[in-house]
Amino acid sequence: MLKGFQEFVMRGNVVELAVAVVIGGAFGRVVNSLVADVITPLIGFIGGTPNFSGLMLGPIALGRFVNAVLDFLLVAAAVYYIVVVPMNEISKRRTRESEVKASAEPSEEVKLLRQILAELRKS
Repeated sequence: MLKGFQEFVMRGNVVELAVAVVIGGAFGRVVNSLVADVITPLIGFIGGTPNFSGLMLGPIALGRFVNAVLDFLLVAAAVYYIVVVPMNEISKRRTRESEVKASAEPSEEVKLLRQILAELRKS
């Protein structure tokens, strides 16, 4: 039973998932700090107080919900512009580089056909 558990834990995907969770948690704290300590105060400086927790609609504490929605949108925007956009650009550049390399060198079929053509021209 212990051997089976050890095999399960030592599988590559389990270890990779554990690393991803740890790094994701740390990255989440960085993004939350960016939003709470940088972006939200900037919004408050430009447009007044960014805290809507005092907003009430009768007995309904609407302000906390508005704060949660704004936090979500700010975190989503931060992740998109700090992670997704640069990663997409890197991916496009790699694709372009591989396409240039592929177009610069003929395929194996073309090389073989050229060899056959050269042999036919000799005879």
